[in-house]
Amino acid sequence: MTDPDPISGAHEQWVSHGWADAADGMALVTSIVRAQQLVHERVESVLRPHGLTFARFEILRLLAFSRRRSMPMSRLGSLLQVHATSVTSAVARLEAQGLVERLRRETDRRVVLASLTAAGERVVEQATRDLNEQVFTSPGLDPEDVRATTRLLSSLRAAHGDTVR
Repeated sequence: MTDPDPISGAHEQWVSHGWADAADGMALVTSIVRAQQLVHERVESVLRPHGLTFARFEILRLLAFSRRRSMPMSRLGSLLQVHATSVTSAVARLEAQGLVERLRRETDRRVVLASLTAAGERVVEQATRDLNEQVFTSPGLDPEDVRATTRLLSSLRAAHGDTVR
């Protein structure tokens, strides 16, 4: 016999404690957080052999997508929607791994660029192949549900002020 779903159990507890008006929202938020944990661990297990975290993978992938294979650190933070400190820390780790180098823009020495190295390009291409094969092509829902869930999560993000196009 399998254990009952703890989120359903928590929902019942919310209702029985007089919080029925918040029970569905609690179950939604708790379900999203738990799903994020499960997906995150799956992604991290695929990236670990490449010496990457998802945050570092995203930086490498953005750099690989860019025409010049480099971009200002401030632009990386903006695209990833993270604080500049997080970008600086991740780029420092990628630099220590030899996957990225930091350069100054010739026309404006104040601008620091993160630039993909040849080793970084090899790693990000293999990591992308592995993520596509092991995670992105089969995220755990059928294709129609993937699209519907993505639309719902986009609406939720927008309701919380995230930029959604």
